[in-house]
Amino acid sequence: MPLAVDLRGIDLFHAPANILPGGLTMPSITTIHDTMWLTHPKWCNPEPWGRIEQRFYGHGIRRALARSALVATVSEASRNQIVRIRPESAVRIAVTRSGVADDFHPVSPDAEALAQLGLAPHRRYVLIVGQGAPYKNHDGALKAFALACGSSSDIDLVLVQRRSGQRQEFARLIRALGLDGRVQVLEPIDRAALVQLYSGAAALLHPSFIEGFGNPVAEAMACGCPVVTSNCSAMPEVAGGAALLVDPYDRAAIAGALRRVTHDPVLAAELRQLGLARAAQLDWRAFAAANLALYRKVLDAPA
Repeated sequence: MPLAVDLRGIDLFHAPANILPGGLTMPSITTIHDTMWLTHPKWCNPEPWGRIEQRFYGHGIRRALARSALVATVSEASRNQIVRIRPESAVRIAVTRSGVADDFHPVSPDAEALAQLGLAPHRRYVLIVGQGAPYKNHDGALKAFALACGSSSDIDLVLVQRRSGQRQEFARLIRALGLDGRVQVLEPIDRAALVQLYSGAAALLHPSFIEGFGNPVAEAMACGCPVVTSNCSAMPEVAGGAALLVDPYDRAAIAGALRRVTHDPVLAAELRQLGLARAAQLDWRAFAAANLALYRKVLDAPA
């Protein structure tokens, strides 16, 4: 980076996305969201070019851990994982928990907006949101949906999926599970459309194997959407007692929780209220203040 950008006069460099550039002469802080490229690289990208990404991100994360004056991370779960990898870094790690933006809030259903996404008005649906990487466990989520709702013809599955190179395999799985016509796979959509989907969903299904934070969990709760998510990694921490937690490796358990929330309106209403209260605690201003405190700590340290 110093070869491409004039960094003279910069007192502190903050690298916000896992990797620290080389050649920096000033103190630095790196935000490491997760360590998957070190611990589970095939969960990030199983394709051949994933080996290149593994080298790139692995090198950048290791440099960040070795050279950053402080390391920020977005959850206690990620902090614990970093410490397991590099125990001596524990004294330099601080949690700056992510927030959820104000435009994620409950909205009334807009039939026209939903129709533009290909959704039939007044049909119930379960929502999945996330990139098509293996750690998101979309295959497991689809199989759990089939177990929970396959015989309930009044509810569909909507998947908002970005960066997936396995659409054909996913389509074959949909057919094999007998879910043709009941699963809508959408390309990335704008924020307003995503808020519509969260607000209208019967539940968010988010059984990831691992997350640095898990933004869809926070976004769904902020929109009043009941959440079923994993009982491991950062998900319980983000949900804060406002979601049904399941073992992401146990499809029957995922299906059981999903069946409960989609068939019990009292439970769904309780989760909506708990989720709204929890999401209100996830404030980006607190995230900003926590980072500002780290800047001051580094800049005030003796030279």
